[in-house]
Amino acid sequence: MIELLEIGIDNAVAFRMAGKITEKDMALVLSEAKKKMAHYENIVFFEQLDSFEGIEIAVIIEEFKFYFEVGISNISKLAIVTDKKWLEKIVSIEDKIFKSIEMKCFSIEDKDAAIAFLKNA
Repeated sequence: MIELLEIGIDNAVAFRMAGKITEKDMALVLSEAKKKMAHYENIVFFEQLDSFEGIEIAVIIEEFKFYFEVGISNISKLAIVTDKKWLEKIVSIEDKIFKSIEMKCFSIEDKDAAIAFLKNA
């Protein structure tokens, strides 16, 4: 399940994830990202992962299709708020692969710091 959030940053795509992530969930996020991209030169992502029970393979396919269609050059920052240590390792690797996007993990308690990180985009 994905729930869109409002974090007080106009160019932010912000959402909370819990449970299993479906293609419908990802479609909601990608639709929101396209709307923001139409209005802002650069956008940022705020992702809060409360729990994780898996992901449909269609989600990964949709995400890659989005990146090929729209690109990633106008995504400047990504903040992930989680208590999942394994996710921090993945973000560290992705940060090295996607050098144009500044990515950082924050603990649940540091949610405000994650938002401040995105405001400086």
